[in-house]
Amino acid sequence: MASLLKINRRAYKLRQENPVAAFFVNAFLIFFAVVSVVPMIWLLLAPTKTDADLSNKNPLMFGHLSGYIDAWKNLQYFDDGVIAKWAWNSIWFTGSIVVIATITASLAGFVLTASNIKFKRTFLISTLITMLVPPMALVVPVFVLMDKLSLMDKPISVILVSSLYPFGAFLSYIYYSTTIPKELYESARIDGCNDFQLYLKICLPLSGPLISLLAFFAFIGNWANYFLPYILLPSSENYTLPIGMGFLFYSTPAINPAVGATSVPVGKPEIALAGVLIALPIMIVFLISQKRLVRGMLSGSIKE
Repeated sequence: MASLLKINRRAYKLRQENPVAAFFVNAFLIFFAVVSVVPMIWLLLAPTKTDADLSNKNPLMFGHLSGYIDAWKNLQYFDDGVIAKWAWNSIWFTGSIVVIATITASLAGFVLTASNIKFKRTFLISTLITMLVPPMALVVPVFVLMDKLSLMDKPISVILVSSLYPFGAFLSYIYYSTTIPKELYESARIDGCNDFQLYLKICLPLSGPLISLLAFFAFIGNWANYFLPYILLPSSENYTLPIGMGFLFYSTPAINPAVGATSVPVGKPEIALAGVLIALPIMIVFLISQKRLVRGMLSGSIKE
């Protein structure tokens, strides 16, 4: 802890001695903060306005709160209100994946750290290799496997494949190997704990920051996941929000003028509301869990 305070004092002194450098650093950070925040503000404000207001008035102007209700009602006209089904699919698909992936990744990291299984190093290297393989390269094998198992167009196929979480397993391995002393494992085993009891009674109560971090990354990676559900779930009633929104964008002249006029009242405010439905849960989850995220990312980085 003393070394960390010393580094902070040194960085503060450097900023004080170099005001020009501090100015450019702050300007750089402010620029990217504005670039990131302004589009999100526009997205939140767009459903409150009409199609004409979006084209003719200040883009950051607030319209009417009832615009959200009107835009949602208009979205219900698209394919008999299937957007509600897409939203429910996204919620329960992602929730199932987060629970399964968090539990299995935490268990895998614990096993790689505390158990005496053979080929532990081989498993760890295999996890790293899996992290490096682009998801696009696994499309054909995953498709063939799910087809052979007769799981195509079934939600379980997406849940099973997405629950494979090599990054989470490696993150758990780092956490358990750096934050929990090996002496604690040895003491528990002397007291008669087996590996499963060691995980439940010793490691799990101490891994709150890790669990939060695993759940957050699993949620972020799967809530907006487009490609895998698109490949494995061809039926429109099984679509998640990202896939459904892509289908909606393609089917409305607000985004695709080649479609021509339709009887469905879906314009730019409705498209913006659809974007809010995808982006807002990620923002809420981040704001709720940011403190635990920081704590989890810093676990093991400070040696007292």
